[in-house]
Amino acid sequence: MNPKTPWKILWIPALIVILDQFSKFWVIQALALYEWRPVIPCVGLTHLRNRGAAFSFLSQASGWQNAFLIAFAVFASILLLYWLFHIPMSRKAERTAVALILGGAMGNLLDRIIHGAVVDFIDIYFRQWHWPAFNGADSAIIIGTMVMAWVLFLSGERHLPQTSPDDPDS
Repeated sequence: MNPKTPWKILWIPALIVILDQFSKFWVIQALALYEWRPVIPCVGLTHLRNRGAAFSFLSQASGWQNAFLIAFAVFASILLLYWLFHIPMSRKAERTAVALILGGAMGNLLDRIIHGAVVDFIDIYFRQWHWPAFNGADSAIIIGTMVMAWVLFLSGERHLPQTSPDDPDS
């Protein structure tokens, strides 16, 4: 662990978890399961439980998927935390991206532990077409992934292996 890395970056995942869990608590209290309410054109609120992963992958499995996805989320969160503390302080965008992804992973992990499924409630639609419902934790993961993609692919920073002058392939 980099001793110069402050723990203060953890406010980002902590805030995401708090806001995510608060919004899901509100949805559970305000909407019955499968209830839907329009908010603005093309956006509605619903109350769904996703027992699978992204886009309901594995949602029809016999029940083993919850334990598997909890274990996967714990493992991923540990790796993200390790990564977060080993990113140099100067790489703020990368640190923020990992913190966003970590917060989202932890928010959905709490759902799986508490509810046995992830609570999804944001419904984006156009006429009869609906994007799969999602939540604040999912949004944090997507935003963090987009920031990471920007850092890795668009910033001009390349972490390619260096070739030796003696290397015949160079």
